[in-house]
Amino acid sequence: MCASGAHPDGGGALIRTLIADDEQLVRAGLRLILEAAPGIAVVGEAADGDEALAAAIRLRPDVVLLDVRMPGTDGLAAAPRIVAKGPKVVMLTTFDLDEYVHEALRAGAVGFLLKDTPPGELAAAVRTVAAGNAMLAPTVTRRLISSFAERGPGRREAARQRLARLTDREVAVVREVARGDANADVARRLGMSEGTVKAYVSRALAKLGVSNRVQLAILVHDADLL
Repeated sequence: MCASGAHPDGGGALIRTLIADDEQLVRAGLRLILEAAPGIAVVGEAADGDEALAAAIRLRPDVVLLDVRMPGTDGLAAAPRIVAKGPKVVMLTTFDLDEYVHEALRAGAVGFLLKDTPPGELAAAVRTVAAGNAMLAPTVTRRLISSFAERGPGRREAARQRLARLTDREVAVVREVARGDANADVARRLGMSEGTVKAYVSRALAKLGVSNRVQLAILVHDADLL
């Protein structure tokens, strides 16, 4: 498998992916799934958070699949440092109730997947995240983001004041995004082009000072707009 970044059939750049998990068999399984998927190259592996950070700096992957729980420096501790170096981080866990992943999402991780995610969905998640969208396991999306909802009136009001910077149309778009829908689904529901949705999302991120769609969704939930 070519890992240089050039697509083997000349169809564009490969999505450079790094796998971080303390279990060698899990890493091997993830590698087999991703290397069988068109357009994805596994450029490295790591067994803990420190190795993942070093590999992210050295290999400059587009996406890092990062296990939540690893000995030593775990994925939660490593996530913000890896995000700061540029890659998009997807957290991997065996447990769909892992509350600690909240910390990683707030730090900028853009995905949360269970390790038993079907192979096709795993590859799709890597492509989705590489394209700048969030990818949360459907079985935990609403519960995960909603669990931020130990929010009092002050937190709700603060979120609503931030969202007041948006136009009505931008609010309509970000509410759909907060439900976990991709741009194409939002476009179909709101009767606009996918490119227009993407533009609205980009403007909303800039206006609100958040870095990704997950943080945008959290803000919408904080405002109790769903």
